[in-house]
Amino acid sequence: MALGCAVGPNFHRPRPPDGAGYAPAPLPTATAATSGAGGQAQQLSMGAEVPFKWWEAFGSPAINALVEQALRKNPSAQAAQASLRQALELKYAQEGAFYPSLGADYNFERQRLPGNTASTAAPGLQGNGQVIAPVAPAQPVTFNFQTAQLQVGFVPDVFGSNRRKVESLDAQAQMQRFELEATDLTLETNVVGAAISEASIRAQIEATRTLIAHSEKALAVLKNKFDLGFATRIDLAGQEAQLAQAQALLPPLQKQFEQNRDLMRALVGHLPNQELAEQIDLASLALPAALPVSLPAKIIEQRPDVRAAEEQLRSANAQVGVAIAAMLPQFNITGTAGGTASEFSHLFSAGGPFWSAIGDVSQPLFQGGTLLHQKRAADQALKQAAAQYQNTVLQAYQNVADSLHAIVSDADALVTAVAAEQAAKLTLDLTDQRMQQGYSDYLAALAAAMAYQQAVLTRVQAQAARYADAAALYQALGGGWWNRDSKPLAALSTAAARSGLPAANR
Repeated sequence: MALGCAVGPNFHRPRPPDGAGYAPAPLPTATAATSGAGGQAQQLSMGAEVPFKWWEAFGSPAINALVEQALRKNPSAQAAQASLRQALELKYAQEGAFYPSLGADYNFERQRLPGNTASTAAPGLQGNGQVIAPVAPAQPVTFNFQTAQLQVGFVPDVFGSNRRKVESLDAQAQMQRFELEATDLTLETNVVGAAISEASIRAQIEATRTLIAHSEKALAVLKNKFDLGFATRIDLAGQEAQLAQAQALLPPLQKQFEQNRDLMRALVGHLPNQELAEQIDLASLALPAALPVSLPAKIIEQRPDVRAAEEQLRSANAQVGVAIAAMLPQFNITGTAGGTASEFSHLFSAGGPFWSAIGDVSQPLFQGGTLLHQKRAADQALKQAAAQYQNTVLQAYQNVADSLHAIVSDADALVTAVAAEQAAKLTLDLTDQRMQQGYSDYLAALAAAMAYQQAVLTRVQAQAARYADAAALYQALGGGWWNRDSKPLAALSTAAARSGLPAANR
């Protein structure tokens, strides 16, 4: 039903930045490798596809179950779904302005008019000498008056004002669609990150308790030596300080562990007093052997935050056309047809029917600069949206670059941490041998054991960092939402609502 042309600028999708990349120099195609869990080399496959269920690459049924629970029950995901439905309904509502409006009206009126409205002359003589008799009061008149009519109105979209409004609302609906994708991706990443943190903290707590146990044994041995006069008080005080330092490591880890569990409960829609059946250990996780690296030109297609910023830009572009159309002539066509009679059966008899057709054209002439400033405001909103889009693109490339650098660097860090752990283990073994041969005392062996546990703590943290880096890369690349199964999602009422199809295609 749209007529004429749509004023204002037509939207053109921004092109990928020329010469975009992730680093000034080429990045390695594989990371460093070392022995032990999480130490495998990771292949960085340029141009490989990002799977939708990327979290399954960690090989943890517990993580898979937690992510599925979060996507079903987390309130933020449900709120994003409702926002998308709302945006789509607003767009469909605006599309109704393309069609004529039709209304029916029926009016029934019953009146009683007084009968004494005529003038009553006073008695007297006329010019011919006749006597004027007084006029008797008339009887009141009661009658019905009925009107039935149909009204048709149509606003031709001559300059495309309504088309630009629909375009703007469609862009906002698409923006909400990508906001939903971003919400889901953030939720998935947070669940995976919390699971990796739990596994890391569990291992750190275990290593810290072992460290404390060694410190307590060392202190007990030193106390015996002190009692026998083979150790000084300063030696004893130093060992007490070491034990206190080791014990001080445990409460923050326990607090971090409980808060992390609280986070996981909230992510899957549980209250703090509702326990989670899933328990994650670092040994149960698999490091993804091959990591996809999307081509730089694909990032603006894949990142939901970039796509949302693009749709915001499209909406602002359409609003410029709306502001221009408001300054141009406005057309309106109305028609009325009906009937009037005192009896309902006579409404459309001879003499009762009526009709009218009205064409109206109005042109704003002076409104105190309101329309001009609205147009200027729309222009500035478009510039703002363009700048925000460019900033979002820059941040997207930065996220990918940061993730790739972290993957390479943290692999090197794990190599160093494993080497330090192995050296500390060798020192502990040799010290034990020397102690058994009588060349070293028990305190030296305990000191070597404590140094080894410190190295274990460092290795656990470096190991967990590699898992977290992989999850961060999947998120930076967009999470693979475009590779979702084509089946309708149960979370939304229709497949069109999630895909952003217009109402005509639903």
